[in-house]
Amino acid sequence: MPVVNFKNFTYKYSDSEKPALKDINIEIESGEFVILTGPSGCGKTTLCRCFNGLIPHFYNGEIKGNLSIAGFDVKETPISVLSQYVGFVFQNPENQLFALSVEKDVAFGLENLGIDRREMSERVNWALEVTGTKDLREKAPYELSGGQQQRVAIASVLAMKPKVIVLDEPTSFLDPLSAQRILEVVGHLNRDFGLTVVLVEHRLDLASVYAHRILVMDEGAIMTSGTPKEVFGNRDVWALGVGVPKVTRLCQYLEEKGVNLGDIAVTPDEAAELILRCKMVDRCQ
Repeated sequence: MPVVNFKNFTYKYSDSEKPALKDINIEIESGEFVILTGPSGCGKTTLCRCFNGLIPHFYNGEIKGNLSIAGFDVKETPISVLSQYVGFVFQNPENQLFALSVEKDVAFGLENLGIDRREMSERVNWALEVTGTKDLREKAPYELSGGQQQRVAIASVLAMKPKVIVLDEPTSFLDPLSAQRILEVVGHLNRDFGLTVVLVEHRLDLASVYAHRILVMDEGAIMTSGTPKEVFGNRDVWALGVGVPKVTRLCQYLEEKGVNLGDIAVTPDEAAELILRCKMVDRCQ
């Protein structure tokens, strides 16, 4: 059974005439890493609000179709229950961190659930360890860099032991090196701990290496879905202005010029391998 299951799901905000989401059909299996992308205003954030029940329990509106998360019908399940299964990491970590120390921030959700002190300590230590923030535990969040703050925000969600973690453009305020570090952490959580990841991201050149599947949205609907290579090879996706990796564009450009590499690359390492293989079999001459 999919951990996330949208069936013919349509949603319209109460103050809007047009649906923000149109006939969404998505199944996400446990342990998948899915990137959600598309042009600004296409409905990505609205879709994310559905995962933890903010829609329909906080944002009023009209719903058609069905959505289940971890086996729970979202329309019938309160946010307080869904939040134990779905963790949400905001675009700006300052919206998520508020305590006087990193350790208190990471423990906050567990304290609200009344988790036993011993288990709470174990969960906090684990979350800090896997996000590389253990040495920051006594620091105040405002003393940290943007990248450190975002890793602490992820740790505060991980401590709750969710089945799904949704990250809404977590790298948008970060420099490339900090963004890479965040994506490495998220990739590690998916690969080594089997955490289901839904990542809203525009930096596809950095993020795609970790993804099993990419969903592209446009005007509230899922335009296309597939592996990174399948999606990036679709010229309709290029027309949307989605940040197709430069190395993929290079492969397409070379093909147009008569240099057939035999495949599409998503990362520089893949491109280098294709070029080397091509040279070895003398196809590039």
